[in-house]
Amino acid sequence: MAFSDRIYPVVWQQNKVLLIDRTRLPKEYSIVEIDRSEDIIKAIETKIVGGASAIGIAAAYGMYLGALEIATSERHKFLQHLETVARALRQTRPTVVNLSWAVSQMLKVAYESLGSIAEIEQNLLETAQSIQLENLKICRQIGNCGLSVLPTKSQGLNLLTHCNAGALASAGYGTALGVVRAAWRDRRLQMLYVGETRPGFEGAKLTAWECLQEKIPVTVITDSMAAYCMKQKAIDAVIVGADSIAANGDTANTVGTYALAIAAQAQKIPFYIAAPFSTIDFELSTGKQILVRERAASEIYKIDRINICPPEAEFYNPDRDVTPASLITAIITELGAIAPDGLIECRDKILDGE
Repeated sequence: MAFSDRIYPVVWQQNKVLLIDRTRLPKEYSIVEIDRSEDIIKAIETKIVGGASAIGIAAAYGMYLGALEIATSERHKFLQHLETVARALRQTRPTVVNLSWAVSQMLKVAYESLGSIAEIEQNLLETAQSIQLENLKICRQIGNCGLSVLPTKSQGLNLLTHCNAGALASAGYGTALGVVRAAWRDRRLQMLYVGETRPGFEGAKLTAWECLQEKIPVTVITDSMAAYCMKQKAIDAVIVGADSIAANGDTANTVGTYALAIAAQAQKIPFYIAAPFSTIDFELSTGKQILVRERAASEIYKIDRINICPPEAEFYNPDRDVTPASLITAIITELGAIAPDGLIECRDKILDGE
């Protein structure tokens, strides 16, 4: 299976949502079939589907499945029930902007659709499919835009990434890993270094697996080795994804991202965020407003159901950290590479039709 155009984490097929179960990789490649909105919610909560864009796509289909479950022919009651589905989906991962954005898009279509309930449902399905196809297009654009800002090096670049911002985290191409893929396609990549990404090991399990499918050279390191690798001049640039970006450029991503940004600044290495422009939440003025939740302690003290440290100890397991805009070289979007302090200006130009 090639990583470029054949790893689709979310697929609509024969009235079901098919999800690649990320929790079983790399040991087992398995597909989960879902035909209820409740199961989409569980899949997001249990990380069967993960990554901001993929979560948003899954949530869009969750809205459609939820619409099919509403047993009424009255428009206002239908919309009321759909609002309940939307709230349940948003609560699964409240800090993932792509999720709330996709749910809002689906609600907007429902409210603006004319005709019967069946016609509203059909519009919702088409919207979910459109969101998925648009993300694939956007990720390819992000990959190409990233090439313009990566350092130039005759013998090829050594890049470092964190967590998984690839095909499994999107419609099937990737944001940060989309830039890596573009660099590999243009023969500008020598090696991709991947931090394990504790506690979930998304880098070691998912990103490394994806790269191997396309024979992209990949080296897995522990998270604590990253700063040393930078100091040894083994890394030319760091590029990661994002769950949420505030209007001032502060960025929330998987825990460990902030530490990488600090190390990159210390070693004068460019640090890039790659994400769709829709990941920017302009209602958040700074990263201080981004919600950070704590996940289960068992994610730290257990690996594959085996205790690796005394479970009686105290544990702290935040689900993300926030990297200040001052540590970010640029945010690579489908619109180009934007300086963190230029996001509002870019939005205003879009609103003005420029």
